[in-house]
Amino acid sequence: MKDPRFQPEQIGPNEDGTRLRIVGADGEFSEYEPRDLRLRCPCAGCVDEMTGRRILVPDMVPEGIHPTAIHYVGRYALQFMWSDGHSTGIYPYEFLRRIWDEGLEDAPDPSAGGGPG
Repeated sequence: MKDPRFQPEQIGPNEDGTRLRIVGADGEFSEYEPRDLRLRCPCAGCVDEMTGRRILVPDMVPEGIHPTAIHYVGRYALQFMWSDGHSTGIYPYEFLRRIWDEGLEDAPDPSAGGGPG
C-alpha cells in the first residue's frame, strides 16, 4: 500500500488564493507560497545534475511569480507553468510533502546550495 502522506486527496488554491493547498490521504494539509516552490524547482536547469547544487539564482525569480497552469504528471507529481516562462520542473508529491514536513518557511536558503530538492 502506498504511503497516504504522498497521495493527495485535494489540490487547489487556499482560501484567499495566495498559496497552493494539498490535502493528503492522511488528512494532513500543506500550503506552499508560489515563489518558494519556484525557488525549489528540482529540474536540471535549476539544480546541477552532477552535484545536486542549486544553480537557480533567486534574484532572477520575481517576487510576484505565480503558476499560470498546473498539470498532473501521472499519479505521482505536479508540473507548474510559471509566470516567468519556466515549466520544466516536475514536483513529485513526495517531494512536496517532504519540504512541507521539513518546514518550508524554515528550509535552508536555496541560494546556499542546500535544502530540499
